[in-house]
Amino acid sequence: MMAASLSHKTRAMRLSQYPIQTTKETPAEAEIVSHQLMLRAGLIRRLSSGLYSWLPMGLRTLRKAEAIIREEMNRAGALELLMPVVQPAELWQESGRWKEYGPELLRLKDRHQRDFVAGPTHEEVITDIARRELKSYRQLPVNFYQVQTKFRDEIRPRFGVMRAREFIMKDAYSFHADAASLEQGYRLMHEAYTRIFTRMGLQFRAVKADSGPIGGDVSQEFHVLAASGEDAIVFSDADEYAANMEAAAALPPREPRPAPRESLARIATPGAKTIEALAGLLKIEPSRCLKTLLVEGEGENEVVALLVRGDHELNATKAQRLPGVASPFRMADAERIQRATGAQVGYIGPLGLKCRIYADHAALAVADFVCGANEKDMHLTGVNWDRDVQGYVAADIRNVVEGDPSPSGKGALKLARGIEVGHIFQLGRKYSEKMHAAVLDESGQEVTVHMGCYGIGVTRVVAAAIEQNHDERGILWPEPLAPFKVVLVALGQQKSAEVRERAERLYAELTGAGIEVLFDDRDARPGVKFADAELLGIPHRLVVAERGLAAGRLEYRHRRDSESVEFPVDEALAFLKDRLGR
Repeated sequence: MMAASLSHKTRAMRLSQYPIQTTKETPAEAEIVSHQLMLRAGLIRRLSSGLYSWLPMGLRTLRKAEAIIREEMNRAGALELLMPVVQPAELWQESGRWKEYGPELLRLKDRHQRDFVAGPTHEEVITDIARRELKSYRQLPVNFYQVQTKFRDEIRPRFGVMRAREFIMKDAYSFHADAASLEQGYRLMHEAYTRIFTRMGLQFRAVKADSGPIGGDVSQEFHVLAASGEDAIVFSDADEYAANMEAAAALPPREPRPAPRESLARIATPGAKTIEALAGLLKIEPSRCLKTLLVEGEGENEVVALLVRGDHELNATKAQRLPGVASPFRMADAERIQRATGAQVGYIGPLGLKCRIYADHAALAVADFVCGANEKDMHLTGVNWDRDVQGYVAADIRNVVEGDPSPSGKGALKLARGIEVGHIFQLGRKYSEKMHAAVLDESGQEVTVHMGCYGIGVTRVVAAAIEQNHDERGILWPEPLAPFKVVLVALGQQKSAEVRERAERLYAELTGAGIEVLFDDRDARPGVKFADAELLGIPHRLVVAERGLAAGRLEYRHRRDSESVEFPVDEALAFLKDRLGR
């Protein structure tokens, strides 16, 4: 009896006993819809910059997401463990990331002045576990995962839990005897992630990605599609190719470059420091102008010149991989530019530069182009490759644009916005080699293990679901993530004993059947109750009112519907089970 009672408590809540208030006003600090609605609905509260408390209603949804993730990770054969948030610096020094990771890594000292970090991720810790526990190829492959708090010291935390400093992540790490096994494990995780986001009721897309500071040769991101997404993703309109903007390849133009037709000439361009101003002054298309960007080189006082077409944008992730370019990627400052070119930003060009020069494929397809003359208020026209500019290297260094040919060779690229909620990597031996994680193979020889890494931002999934599913009245939860399945609204129960008794009986009947019910038994106006139900986004709304009971009817409306329907009072449980798909 006690077990049943406790079970019912976890499935039900009376709003009259719930102290967290919803609000009509949009909080001033909330920039995006999910942040606004999570604060207004009382799902979260801000503690400090990038730090949020999850209140009971929000925590229910968070736990729903965690449960789906755990079920699918377990189904895929992964083993759950839990690693410490605080990690000794020695492990990060051993992997090389103590210096590489950057200021997002929160570094701590204990009372003995020993260095630690607040873990943003756990590759080092899990590799340390693997090298201690895994001795033979017979123990492989194996996949360990955890659902745990992470901390990344974001320079500008924003968008609520979407880009917070502290967050919950599901991170998993697999270990393999060889590359073929790693590829198989990677595919299993891709399938598991596809099931996870499908079960959550989200529209998503898996895209090729850059591995960033985690490392590895192969990685894919999973994006929830939303117009408010921070990330641009690209996909082919003819096949399955998809990538994020950082990783999307821009192919060289198919048509050969036209032959030169103009002579090189210097022209005064006072105040034309931007492509827009220059093109307007000369009455030409921005695509006829080339931008020369100087970035820091690897050597002291070295710069590297990067040229892209005036209507294109530099892709810093691609550029950082070029030989000679400093890592992390940095634009050269005004003083360095002055020393290298004798000019200032806005008037730089490739002629006469004594540094490495990389030219984007699209820039190399332009003849008779305009560029800076390395002199204030001056540009060059009629500039041509090889005739006027030599010593350059062709490279893909720009962002793709809609209509570019797909790298797959089929169709054209289209752009969409996405919110990254998952990322899977084939790490290879990046960590296992540096940290000496090895096993004995069939012949007794020691071999370094191959690793995979697989993350899901659990707190971010909740915000992304709202960004994709909302209207002007509030949240539209996908049913698997909703904090409650049904909101039971009793109207006028303080004045009507019949309404009160019928609502209480119905509340007990639904919860007894295992249905998650939020019971709005407050002494409040109908408009307030309906507004809160819509703000909270509970999928199914059941209304008990005196007028309806007089006719033997209850009122039902799905959160995504515009009209209500009525049905007989005595059929409530069967009616709802049908709507819930039970």
